[in-house]
Amino acid sequence: MESNCGPPNLEQYCTLDSSSGVQNSSSTASFSPNGSPVSQPNNSCPMDLRRSPDNTCSPVSDSCVTDNEHDLSHMIRQLETAMLGTDSDNIDVHAIMASGRSTEVSIESERWKYMMDMIAQGDLKELLCACAKAIENKDMHLTDCLMTQLRQMVSVSGEPKQRLGAYMLEGLVARLASSGSSIYKSLRCKEPASSELLSYMHILYEICPYFKFGYMSANGAIAEAMKDESRVHIIDFQIAQGSQWLTLIPALAARPGGPPSIRITGIDDSTSAYARGGGLEIVRQRLSKVAELCKVPFEFHAAAISATDVQFENLRIQPGEAIAVNFAMMLHHMPDESVGAQNHRDRLLRLAKSLSPKVVTLVEQEANTNTAPFVPRFLETMNHFLPIFESIDVSLPRDHKERINVEQHCLAREIVNIIACEGPERVERHELLGKWRSRFIMAGFKPFPLSSFVNSTIKSLLQSYCDKYTLEDKDGVLFLGWMNRAIVASCAWRC
Repeated sequence: MESNCGPPNLEQYCTLDSSSGVQNSSSTASFSPNGSPVSQPNNSCPMDLRRSPDNTCSPVSDSCVTDNEHDLSHMIRQLETAMLGTDSDNIDVHAIMASGRSTEVSIESERWKYMMDMIAQGDLKELLCACAKAIENKDMHLTDCLMTQLRQMVSVSGEPKQRLGAYMLEGLVARLASSGSSIYKSLRCKEPASSELLSYMHILYEICPYFKFGYMSANGAIAEAMKDESRVHIIDFQIAQGSQWLTLIPALAARPGGPPSIRITGIDDSTSAYARGGGLEIVRQRLSKVAELCKVPFEFHAAAISATDVQFENLRIQPGEAIAVNFAMMLHHMPDESVGAQNHRDRLLRLAKSLSPKVVTLVEQEANTNTAPFVPRFLETMNHFLPIFESIDVSLPRDHKERINVEQHCLAREIVNIIACEGPERVERHELLGKWRSRFIMAGFKPFPLSSFVNSTIKSLLQSYCDKYTLEDKDGVLFLGWMNRAIVASCAWRC
Protein backbone atom coordinates (compact mmCIF):
# COMPACT_ATOMS: atom_id res chain seq x y z
CA MET A 1 0.00 0.00 0.00
CA GLU A 2 1.44 3.33 -0.93
CA SER A 3 2.13 5.59 1.98
CA ASN A 4 1.04 8.73 0.17
CA CYS A 5 -2.64 7.90 0.19
CA GLY A 6 -4.26 11.14 1.27
CA PRO A 7 -7.82 12.46 1.53
CA PRO A 8 -9.96 10.99 -1.25
CA ASN A 9 -10.31 12.88 -4.49
CA LEU A 10 -14.03 12.16 -4.76
CA GLU A 11 -14.51 13.27 -8.34
CA GLN A 12 -12.30 10.53 -9.72
CA TYR A 13 -14.62 7.84 -8.38
CA CYS A 14 -17.94 9.03 -9.79
CA THR A 15 -19.71 6.84 -12.33
CA LEU A 16 -23.10 8.52 -12.64
CA ASP A 17 -22.07 12.10 -13.38
CA SER A 18 -22.29 12.80 -9.68
CA SER A 19 -19.11 14.84 -9.53
CA SER A 20 -21.19 17.95 -9.98
CA GLY A 21 -22.81 17.20 -6.67
CA VAL A 22 -19.50 16.79 -4.85
CA GLN A 23 -18.52 19.80 -2.84
CA ASN A 24 -15.30 20.35 -0.99
CA SER A 25 -15.75 20.79 2.69
CA SER A 26 -13.28 21.68 5.38
CA SER A 27 -13.12 19.93 8.71
CA THR A 28 -11.75 21.04 12.02
CA ALA A 29 -10.28 17.61 12.68
CA SER A 30 -8.46 15.00 10.66
CA PHE A 31 -8.39 11.29 11.27
CA SER A 32 -5.55 8.87 11.77
CA PRO A 33 -5.43 5.52 9.93
CA ASN A 34 -7.08 3.78 12.89
CA GLY A 35 -10.07 6.10 12.79
CA SER A 36 -9.34 8.11 15.93
CA PRO A 37 -9.37 11.90 15.79
CA VAL A 38 -6.03 13.65 15.50
CA SER A 39 -6.05 16.99 17.25
CA GLN A 40 -5.10 19.98 15.22
CA PRO A 41 -2.15 22.12 16.33
CA ASN A 42 -3.02 24.27 19.28
CA ASN A 43 -1.47 27.69 19.75
CA SER A 44 -1.71 27.49 23.53
CA CYS A 45 0.88 25.57 25.52
CA PRO A 46 0.49 23.65 28.80
CA MET A 47 1.83 25.60 31.76
CA ASP A 48 5.24 24.69 33.10
CA LEU A 49 5.21 23.08 36.53
CA ARG A 50 8.24 25.07 37.57
CA ARG A 51 7.58 28.15 39.70
CA SER A 52 8.61 31.63 38.78
CA PRO A 53 10.55 33.69 41.31
CA ASP A 54 7.34 35.22 42.63
CA ASN A 55 6.00 31.70 43.32
CA THR A 56 3.32 31.80 40.59
CA CYS A 57 2.88 29.52 37.59
CA SER A 58 4.00 30.98 34.31
CA PRO A 59 3.62 29.63 30.78
CA VAL A 60 6.70 28.58 28.89
CA SER A 61 6.51 28.93 25.14
CA ASP A 62 9.33 26.69 23.94
CA SER A 63 9.56 23.84 26.44
CA CYS A 64 6.23 23.19 28.09
CA VAL A 65 7.41 20.76 30.75
CA THR A 66 11.19 20.41 30.80
CA ASP A 67 14.10 21.94 29.00
CA ASN A 68 15.18 18.70 27.35
CA GLU A 69 14.66 14.97 27.25
CA HIS A 70 17.66 14.37 29.61
CA ASP A 71 16.00 16.39 32.38
CA LEU A 72 12.77 14.42 31.97
CA SER A 73 14.63 11.10 32.13
CA HIS A 74 16.48 12.20 35.25
CA MET A 75 13.24 13.27 36.96
CA ILE A 76 11.64 9.89 36.21
CA ARG A 77 14.63 8.05 37.63
CA GLN A 78 14.50 10.12 40.82
CA LEU A 79 10.78 9.37 41.18
CA GLU A 80 11.43 5.64 40.70
CA THR A 81 14.13 5.65 43.41
CA ALA A 82 11.91 7.49 45.86
CA MET A 83 8.94 5.15 45.35
CA LEU A 84 10.57 1.78 44.67
CA GLY A 85 13.98 1.93 46.26
CA THR A 86 17.39 1.42 44.74
CA ASP A 87 16.31 -1.74 42.89
CA SER A 88 14.27 0.47 40.62
CA ASP A 89 17.39 0.92 38.55
CA ASN A 90 16.54 -2.46 37.06
CA ILE A 91 13.22 -1.08 35.69
CA ASP A 92 13.52 0.54 32.28
CA VAL A 93 10.51 2.80 31.89
CA HIS A 94 11.63 3.85 28.42
CA ALA A 95 11.70 0.20 27.36
CA ILE A 96 8.16 -0.25 28.65
CA MET A 97 6.96 2.83 26.80
CA ALA A 98 8.75 1.73 23.65
CA SER A 99 7.13 -1.70 23.98
CA GLY A 100 3.68 -0.09 24.05
CA ARG A 101 4.43 1.90 20.94
CA SER A 102 5.78 -1.25 19.30
CA THR A 103 2.52 -3.08 20.04
CA GLU A 104 0.49 -0.30 18.47
CA VAL A 105 2.70 -0.33 15.39
CA SER A 106 2.40 -4.11 15.20
CA ILE A 107 -1.40 -3.99 15.32
CA GLU A 108 -1.47 -1.30 12.66
CA SER A 109 0.96 -3.28 10.52
CA GLU A 110 -1.18 -6.41 10.81
CA ARG A 111 -4.28 -4.46 9.85
CA TRP A 112 -2.67 -3.09 6.69
CA LYS A 113 -1.24 -6.52 5.86
CA TYR A 114 -4.77 -7.93 6.06
CA MET A 115 -5.99 -5.24 3.68
CA MET A 116 -3.13 -5.92 1.27
CA ASP A 117 -3.97 -9.64 1.32
CA MET A 118 -7.61 -8.86 0.48
CA ILE A 119 -6.52 -6.65 -2.40
CA ALA A 120 -4.19 -9.37 -3.67
CA GLN A 121 -7.02 -11.92 -3.54
CA GLY A 122 -9.21 -9.57 -5.56
CA ASP A 123 -12.31 -10.24 -3.43
CA LEU A 124 -14.53 -7.38 -4.60
CA LYS A 125 -17.25 -8.03 -2.04
CA GLU A 126 -14.81 -8.05 0.87
CA LEU A 127 -13.13 -4.85 -0.31
CA LEU A 128 -16.44 -3.04 -0.74
CA CYS A 129 -17.48 -4.03 2.79
CA ALA A 130 -14.07 -2.98 4.13
CA CYS A 131 -14.47 0.39 2.43
CA ALA A 132 -17.93 0.84 3.96
CA LYS A 133 -16.52 0.01 7.40
CA ALA A 134 -13.64 2.45 6.90
CA ILE A 135 -16.12 5.21 6.08
CA GLU A 136 -18.21 4.29 9.11
CA ASN A 137 -15.03 4.53 11.26
CA LYS A 138 -14.03 7.83 9.60
CA ASP A 139 -10.76 6.22 8.49
CA MET A 140 -10.13 8.50 5.53
CA HIS A 141 -6.65 7.21 4.77
CA LEU A 142 -7.81 3.62 4.42
CA THR A 143 -10.97 4.72 2.59
CA ASP A 144 -8.96 6.52 -0.07
CA CYS A 145 -6.62 3.60 -0.62
CA LEU A 146 -9.48 1.09 -0.87
CA MET A 147 -11.38 3.32 -3.31
CA THR A 148 -8.29 3.53 -5.49
CA GLN A 149 -8.17 -0.25 -5.65
CA LEU A 150 -11.94 -0.64 -6.11
CA ARG A 151 -11.97 1.76 -9.04
CA GLN A 152 -9.74 -0.71 -10.89
CA MET A 153 -12.00 -3.66 -10.07
CA VAL A 154 -15.50 -2.41 -10.91
CA SER A 155 -17.05 -1.84 -14.32
CA VAL A 156 -20.52 -0.91 -15.58
CA SER A 157 -19.95 -3.31 -18.48
CA GLY A 158 -18.38 -6.24 -16.61
CA GLU A 159 -19.71 -9.23 -14.70
CA PRO A 160 -22.79 -8.77 -12.48
CA LYS A 161 -20.66 -8.30 -9.36
CA GLN A 162 -18.47 -5.71 -11.11
CA ARG A 163 -21.48 -3.79 -12.39
CA LEU A 164 -23.20 -3.75 -9.02
CA GLY A 165 -19.86 -2.82 -7.42
CA ALA A 166 -19.60 0.24 -9.65
CA TYR A 167 -22.91 1.62 -8.36
CA MET A 168 -22.18 0.68 -4.75
CA LEU A 169 -18.86 2.50 -4.99
CA GLU A 170 -20.78 5.45 -6.38
CA GLY A 171 -22.98 5.31 -3.29
CA LEU A 172 -19.94 5.35 -0.99
CA VAL A 173 -18.48 8.35 -2.82
CA ALA A 174 -21.79 10.16 -2.52
CA ARG A 175 -21.98 9.34 1.17
CA LEU A 176 -18.53 10.82 1.75
CA ALA A 177 -19.47 13.96 -0.15
CA SER A 178 -22.93 14.21 1.49
CA SER A 179 -24.30 14.46 -2.04
CA GLY A 180 -26.56 11.40 -2.05
CA SER A 181 -29.80 13.36 -2.01
CA SER A 182 -28.75 15.73 -4.79
CA ILE A 183 -27.55 12.78 -6.91
CA TYR A 184 -30.84 10.97 -6.31
CA LYS A 185 -32.72 14.02 -7.55
CA SER A 186 -30.33 15.02 -10.33
CA LEU A 187 -30.19 11.55 -11.84
CA ARG A 188 -33.82 11.95 -12.76
CA CYS A 189 -33.00 15.25 -14.46
CA LYS A 190 -30.08 13.66 -16.32
CA GLU A 191 -32.23 10.78 -17.57
CA PRO A 192 -33.19 10.66 -21.24
CA ALA A 193 -36.42 11.90 -22.72
CA SER A 194 -39.55 10.38 -21.21
CA SER A 195 -40.20 8.04 -24.13
CA GLU A 196 -36.67 6.63 -23.82
CA LEU A 197 -36.96 6.22 -20.06
CA LEU A 198 -40.24 4.43 -20.53
CA SER A 199 -38.53 2.07 -22.95
CA TYR A 200 -35.84 1.29 -20.34
CA MET A 201 -38.50 0.49 -17.76
CA HIS A 202 -40.31 -1.66 -20.31
CA ILE A 203 -37.09 -3.58 -21.08
CA LEU A 204 -36.57 -4.33 -17.38
CA TYR A 205 -40.23 -5.34 -17.11
CA GLU A 206 -39.79 -7.80 -19.98
CA ILE A 207 -36.41 -9.32 -19.10
CA CYS A 208 -37.03 -9.79 -15.36
CA PRO A 209 -40.28 -11.24 -14.01
CA TYR A 210 -40.19 -9.34 -10.72
CA PHE A 211 -42.78 -6.73 -11.69
CA LYS A 212 -44.89 -9.18 -13.69
CA PHE A 213 -44.86 -11.55 -10.72
CA GLY A 214 -46.03 -8.81 -8.38
CA TYR A 215 -48.77 -7.58 -10.67
CA MET A 216 -49.97 -11.08 -11.53
CA SER A 217 -50.17 -12.28 -7.94
CA ALA A 218 -51.94 -9.12 -6.77
CA ASN A 219 -54.39 -9.29 -9.67
CA GLY A 220 -55.12 -12.92 -8.84
CA ALA A 221 -56.03 -11.98 -5.28
CA ILE A 222 -58.24 -9.09 -6.47
CA ALA A 223 -60.02 -11.26 -9.05
CA GLU A 224 -60.67 -13.92 -6.40
CA ALA A 225 -62.05 -11.40 -3.91
CA MET A 226 -64.25 -9.67 -6.53
CA LYS A 227 -65.65 -12.75 -8.31
CA ASP A 228 -69.21 -12.06 -7.14
CA GLU A 229 -69.14 -8.25 -7.08
CA SER A 230 -70.96 -6.07 -9.63
CA ARG A 231 -69.24 -2.79 -8.76
CA VAL A 232 -65.49 -2.80 -8.22
CA HIS A 233 -63.41 0.15 -7.04
CA ILE A 234 -59.63 -0.37 -7.19
CA ILE A 235 -57.48 2.16 -5.32
CA ASP A 236 -53.92 2.06 -6.63
CA PHE A 237 -51.53 4.00 -4.39
CA GLN A 238 -48.89 4.20 -7.12
CA ILE A 239 -50.53 4.06 -10.52
CA ALA A 240 -47.32 4.64 -12.55
CA GLN A 241 -48.16 3.59 -16.13
CA GLY A 242 -51.27 1.71 -15.07
CA SER A 243 -49.70 -1.42 -16.56
CA GLN A 244 -50.95 -3.68 -13.78
CA TRP A 245 -54.57 -3.23 -14.85
CA LEU A 246 -54.05 -4.00 -18.53
CA THR A 247 -54.47 -7.70 -17.73
CA LEU A 248 -56.99 -7.49 -14.86
CA ILE A 249 -59.64 -5.60 -16.86
CA PRO A 250 -59.86 -8.33 -19.54
CA ALA A 251 -59.82 -11.02 -16.83
CA LEU A 252 -62.78 -9.47 -15.02
CA ALA A 253 -64.56 -8.97 -18.34
CA ALA A 254 -64.29 -12.68 -19.14
CA ARG A 255 -65.69 -13.97 -15.85
CA PRO A 256 -68.95 -16.00 -15.84
CA GLY A 257 -72.01 -13.76 -15.56
CA GLY A 258 -70.41 -10.84 -17.35
CA PRO A 259 -68.06 -8.02 -16.31
CA PRO A 260 -68.54 -5.72 -13.32
CA SER A 261 -68.37 -1.97 -13.59
CA ILE A 262 -64.82 -0.93 -12.74
CA ARG A 263 -63.61 2.30 -11.22
CA ILE A 264 -59.90 2.87 -10.67
CA THR A 265 -58.50 5.62 -8.46
CA GLY A 266 -54.93 6.29 -9.53
CA ILE A 267 -52.71 8.05 -6.99
CA ASP A 268 -49.75 9.81 -8.56
CA ASP A 269 -46.20 10.70 -7.58
CA SER A 270 -43.59 12.84 -9.27
CA THR A 271 -41.44 9.92 -10.43
CA SER A 272 -44.38 8.27 -12.16
CA ALA A 273 -45.38 11.53 -13.80
CA TYR A 274 -41.87 11.99 -15.14
CA ALA A 275 -41.66 8.45 -16.48
CA ARG A 276 -45.02 8.80 -18.22
CA GLY A 277 -44.02 12.04 -19.84
CA GLY A 278 -47.17 13.71 -18.56
CA GLY A 279 -50.02 13.65 -16.05
CA LEU A 280 -52.61 11.03 -15.19
CA GLU A 281 -54.66 11.77 -18.30
CA ILE A 282 -52.25 9.47 -20.16
CA VAL A 283 -53.16 6.60 -17.82
CA ARG A 284 -56.89 7.31 -18.14
CA GLN A 285 -56.73 7.15 -21.92
CA ARG A 286 -54.71 3.95 -21.87
CA LEU A 287 -57.00 2.08 -19.49
CA SER A 288 -60.21 3.46 -21.01
CA LYS A 289 -59.20 2.09 -24.40
CA VAL A 290 -58.70 -1.41 -22.92
CA ALA A 291 -62.03 -1.25 -21.07
CA GLU A 292 -63.80 -0.16 -24.23
CA LEU A 293 -62.39 -3.07 -26.21
CA CYS A 294 -63.51 -5.46 -23.46
CA LYS A 295 -66.94 -3.79 -23.21
CA VAL A 296 -66.43 -3.07 -19.50
CA PRO A 297 -68.15 -0.07 -17.88
CA PHE A 298 -65.15 1.95 -16.75
CA GLU A 299 -64.33 5.14 -14.84
CA PHE A 300 -60.95 6.54 -13.93
CA HIS A 301 -60.43 8.93 -11.03
CA ALA A 302 -57.12 10.78 -11.08
CA ALA A 303 -55.76 11.63 -7.62
CA ALA A 304 -52.73 13.77 -8.43
CA ILE A 305 -51.37 13.80 -4.90
CA SER A 306 -48.44 12.25 -3.08
CA ALA A 307 -49.31 9.14 -1.09
CA THR A 308 -48.02 10.82 2.08
CA ASP A 309 -50.78 13.43 1.70
CA VAL A 310 -53.70 11.16 0.81
CA GLN A 311 -56.76 11.54 3.01
CA PHE A 312 -60.13 9.77 2.98
CA GLU A 313 -61.83 12.55 1.00
CA ASN A 314 -59.29 12.20 -1.85
CA LEU A 315 -60.56 8.68 -2.63
CA ARG A 316 -64.20 9.52 -3.44
CA ILE A 317 -65.67 6.37 -1.99
CA GLN A 318 -69.21 5.60 -3.21
CA PRO A 319 -71.88 3.49 -1.47
CA GLY A 320 -72.34 -0.08 -2.67
CA GLU A 321 -68.94 -0.59 -4.30
CA ALA A 322 -66.50 -3.34 -3.39
CA ILE A 323 -63.09 -1.87 -2.68
CA ALA A 324 -59.65 -3.30 -3.45
CA VAL A 325 -56.56 -1.43 -2.22
CA ASN A 326 -53.30 -2.03 -4.07
CA PHE A 327 -49.86 -1.38 -2.51
CA ALA A 328 -47.47 -2.57 -5.23
CA MET A 329 -43.81 -1.61 -4.73
CA MET A 330 -44.72 1.68 -3.02
CA LEU A 331 -45.07 1.38 0.76
CA HIS A 332 -41.29 1.19 1.19
CA HIS A 333 -41.15 4.82 -0.02
CA MET A 334 -43.31 5.93 2.90
CA PRO A 335 -41.43 7.24 5.97
CA ASP A 336 -42.23 5.51 9.24
CA GLU A 337 -41.54 6.03 12.93
CA SER A 338 -37.79 5.62 12.42
CA VAL A 339 -37.70 8.74 10.23
CA GLY A 340 -39.94 11.23 11.97
CA ALA A 341 -43.01 11.86 14.06
CA GLN A 342 -45.38 11.02 11.19
CA ASN A 343 -45.58 7.29 10.51
CA HIS A 344 -47.12 7.26 7.03
CA ARG A 345 -46.76 3.50 6.55
CA ASP A 346 -49.06 2.65 9.40
CA ARG A 347 -51.28 5.66 8.69
CA LEU A 348 -51.98 4.44 5.15
CA LEU A 349 -52.76 0.95 6.43
CA ARG A 350 -55.22 2.40 8.95
CA LEU A 351 -56.73 4.51 6.17
CA ALA A 352 -57.13 1.39 4.04
CA LYS A 353 -58.75 -0.43 6.96
CA SER A 354 -61.28 2.39 7.41
CA LEU A 355 -62.51 1.72 3.85
CA SER A 356 -63.59 -1.83 4.78
CA PRO A 357 -61.99 -3.25 1.62
CA LYS A 358 -62.66 -6.72 0.29
CA VAL A 359 -58.93 -7.17 -0.26
CA VAL A 360 -55.63 -5.30 0.19
CA THR A 361 -52.62 -6.43 -1.84
CA LEU A 362 -48.97 -5.93 -0.93
CA VAL A 363 -45.96 -6.44 -3.21
CA GLU A 364 -42.54 -5.50 -1.85
CA GLN A 365 -38.89 -6.31 -2.29
CA GLU A 366 -37.69 -8.75 0.34
CA ALA A 367 -34.87 -6.74 1.90
CA ASN A 368 -34.06 -4.99 5.16
CA THR A 369 -32.81 -1.50 4.34
CA ASN A 370 -35.12 0.61 6.50
CA THR A 371 -33.76 0.72 10.05
CA ALA A 372 -30.58 -1.32 9.56
CA PRO A 373 -27.37 0.59 10.48
CA PHE A 374 -25.14 1.69 7.62
CA VAL A 375 -22.70 -1.22 7.32
CA PRO A 376 -25.33 -4.02 7.66
CA ARG A 377 -27.54 -2.06 5.24
CA PHE A 378 -24.65 -1.86 2.79
CA LEU A 379 -24.16 -5.64 2.92
CA GLU A 380 -27.92 -6.25 2.62
CA THR A 381 -28.05 -4.02 -0.46
CA MET A 382 -25.23 -5.99 -2.05
CA ASN A 383 -26.84 -9.35 -1.29
CA HIS A 384 -30.26 -8.19 -2.53
CA PHE A 385 -29.25 -6.55 -5.80
CA LEU A 386 -26.59 -9.02 -6.94
CA PRO A 387 -29.20 -11.67 -7.89
CA ILE A 388 -31.08 -9.01 -9.86
CA PHE A 389 -27.94 -8.13 -11.83
CA GLU A 390 -27.28 -11.84 -12.36
CA SER A 391 -30.80 -12.38 -13.68
CA ILE A 392 -30.39 -9.46 -16.09
CA ASP A 393 -27.22 -11.14 -17.34
CA VAL A 394 -29.17 -14.26 -18.26
CA SER A 395 -31.82 -12.40 -20.24
CA LEU A 396 -29.80 -9.56 -21.77
CA PRO A 397 -26.29 -10.04 -23.24
CA ARG A 398 -23.58 -7.88 -21.70
CA ASP A 399 -22.87 -6.28 -25.05
CA HIS A 400 -26.52 -5.27 -25.46
CA LYS A 401 -26.43 -1.52 -26.04
CA GLU A 402 -29.39 -0.82 -23.74
CA ARG A 403 -28.32 -2.92 -20.75
CA ILE A 404 -26.17 -0.24 -19.13
CA ASN A 405 -28.97 2.31 -19.53
CA VAL A 406 -31.50 -0.09 -18.00
CA GLU A 407 -29.30 -0.72 -14.96
CA GLN A 408 -28.33 2.92 -14.47
CA HIS A 409 -31.80 4.42 -14.84
CA CYS A 410 -33.82 1.66 -13.17
CA LEU A 411 -31.50 0.29 -10.45
CA ALA A 412 -28.47 2.50 -9.74
CA ARG A 413 -30.48 5.46 -8.48
CA GLU A 414 -32.10 3.29 -5.83
CA ILE A 415 -28.78 1.74 -4.79
CA VAL A 416 -27.10 5.14 -4.37
CA ASN A 417 -29.99 6.42 -2.26
CA ILE A 418 -29.88 3.42 0.09
CA ILE A 419 -26.12 3.74 0.64
CA ALA A 420 -25.53 7.48 0.58
CA CYS A 421 -28.55 8.95 2.35
CA GLU A 422 -29.90 9.04 5.89
CA GLY A 423 -32.99 10.46 7.57
CA PRO A 424 -35.74 11.95 5.38
CA GLU A 425 -33.35 12.03 2.39
CA ARG A 426 -33.32 8.23 2.25
CA VAL A 427 -36.59 7.29 0.56
CA GLU A 428 -35.69 3.71 -0.45
CA ARG A 429 -36.53 1.88 2.79
CA HIS A 430 -37.40 -1.78 2.26
CA GLU A 431 -38.65 -4.10 4.97
CA LEU A 432 -38.87 -7.86 5.24
CA LEU A 433 -42.24 -9.59 4.98
CA GLY A 434 -42.21 -10.33 8.71
CA LYS A 435 -42.25 -6.61 9.49
CA TRP A 436 -44.99 -5.90 6.94
CA ARG A 437 -47.04 -8.73 8.46
CA SER A 438 -46.77 -7.13 11.89
CA ARG A 439 -47.91 -3.78 10.49
CA PHE A 440 -50.95 -5.28 8.75
CA ILE A 441 -51.99 -7.27 11.80
CA MET A 442 -51.58 -4.20 14.00
CA ALA A 443 -53.85 -2.29 11.60
CA GLY A 444 -56.55 -4.94 12.02
CA PHE A 445 -56.11 -7.07 8.87
CA LYS A 446 -56.17 -10.85 8.46
CA PRO A 447 -54.28 -12.89 5.84
CA PHE A 448 -56.01 -13.58 2.53
CA PRO A 449 -54.05 -16.58 1.14
CA LEU A 450 -53.36 -16.53 -2.58
CA SER A 451 -55.08 -19.29 -4.53
CA SER A 452 -53.36 -22.32 -6.00
CA PHE A 453 -54.47 -21.13 -9.45
CA VAL A 454 -52.36 -17.98 -9.02
CA ASN A 455 -49.40 -20.11 -7.97
CA SER A 456 -49.64 -22.38 -11.01
CA THR A 457 -50.04 -19.39 -13.37
CA ILE A 458 -46.90 -17.74 -12.01
CA LYS A 459 -44.96 -20.99 -12.23
CA SER A 460 -45.88 -21.16 -15.90
CA LEU A 461 -44.64 -17.58 -16.29
CA LEU A 462 -41.28 -18.42 -14.73
CA GLN A 463 -40.73 -21.37 -17.07
CA SER A 464 -40.42 -18.92 -19.94
CA TYR A 465 -37.53 -17.14 -18.22
CA CYS A 466 -34.89 -19.25 -16.49
CA ASP A 467 -34.80 -22.30 -14.23
CA LYS A 468 -32.78 -20.33 -11.67
CA TYR A 469 -35.92 -18.46 -10.62
CA THR A 470 -37.69 -19.99 -7.64
CA LEU A 471 -41.25 -19.64 -6.33
CA GLU A 472 -42.08 -20.51 -2.74
CA ASP A 473 -45.42 -20.44 -0.96
CA LYS A 474 -45.16 -19.84 2.79
CA ASP A 475 -48.51 -19.66 4.57
CA GLY A 476 -50.26 -18.04 1.62
CA VAL A 477 -47.40 -15.63 0.87
CA LEU A 478 -45.55 -16.00 -2.41
CA PHE A 479 -41.79 -15.38 -2.62
CA LEU A 480 -40.12 -15.00 -5.98
CA GLY A 481 -36.40 -15.65 -5.76
CA TRP A 482 -33.22 -16.20 -7.71
CA MET A 483 -31.28 -19.34 -6.78
CA ASN A 484 -33.19 -19.55 -3.49
CA ARG A 485 -32.56 -15.92 -2.53
CA ALA A 486 -36.00 -14.31 -2.06
CA ILE A 487 -36.24 -11.08 -4.05
CA VAL A 488 -39.94 -10.11 -4.00
CA ALA A 489 -42.77 -11.02 -1.62
CA SER A 490 -46.46 -10.84 -2.52
CA CYS A 491 -49.43 -11.30 -0.20
CA ALA A 492 -53.04 -10.21 0.31
CA TRP A 493 -55.11 -9.16 3.33
CA ARG A 494 -58.74 -8.76 4.28
CA CYS A 495 -60.67 -7.09 7.08
